[in-house]
Amino acid sequence: MSNIVIYSTKPMPEMQALLADIDEAEVRVVSIEQMKDYAVINPSLMIVENIELAKDALMTNKFPCPILFFGPTRRDVTVRAEGFDFIKDPSNKDELIVRVNALLRIKTIKDKLEKVSTTDDLTGLHNRKYLQERLEEEISRSKRYGTKLSCILFDIDFFKVVNDMFGYEWGDILLRNIANKLNAMIRKEDILTRYGDEEFLLVLPNTSEENAFLFGERFRREVEKMEFIPAGEEEAHKVTISGGISTYPCMPDVDEDANTVIRYAEHALYNAKHRGKNKIIQFSQMNLEM
Repeated sequence: MSNIVIYSTKPMPEMQALLADIDEAEVRVVSIEQMKDYAVINPSLMIVENIELAKDALMTNKFPCPILFFGPTRRDVTVRAEGFDFIKDPSNKDELIVRVNALLRIKTIKDKLEKVSTTDDLTGLHNRKYLQERLEEEISRSKRYGTKLSCILFDIDFFKVVNDMFGYEWGDILLRNIANKLNAMIRKEDILTRYGDEEFLLVLPNTSEENAFLFGERFRREVEKMEFIPAGEEEAHKVTISGGISTYPCMPDVDEDANTVIRYAEHALYNAKHRGKNKIIQFSQMNLEM
């Protein structure tokens, strides 16, 4: 549903009534002073009744949605938004509806493009592009508040054997099954991405290494219990998964970024593979290996 927000100096029941014909749209009116708090309301389209009173907010914010202004076209105002337009006579219902629908389509198209660019086609999970941006944000937040941030890099053991024995179609089915199982176990704030062909990287904000290990072990056991039976087979093909954990901050007196934290998780994963697979290894415990 589209969220249309009218920023005004007064109630505007007539405007709300005119916009009532927009399909699947909720329309509300709030004070123009609340423009700076747009993220709380998360509008799909902003309608601004008084551009003069909005100038400060327009100069200091980048709005992730289109804006429709009432009044004559202005070229002397800086607008940082997904798109914007002006309407001289907002009481003209037909013109208002056309302009509002056009701006809402811009928002819909941009949202779809963003989702396509950050989503893995096969599994529907986020991809590495999305991961890089979000992990840097989470590391900054972890540093600011002094909280732990853990990453688990999972890799399906002997995945090439599945492709070789049963074909790539069944390899894709296995990837989707594991992605769905993992996605169902994580929290809303966790970030799950398809990292490589048979690798998944899970970012766990505000999570210690110990708790990340408990989660990794629980998922490893769930995968172990999977019944993966390709077509034509009478018995289930055994599936296992290995994982490597890194927790920010990983090492003292080291300037660590997203690439560093991922690299440490990769080292721990390689260690798990080296030790026989079907294991979850913590980066901090690697030097304790017997």
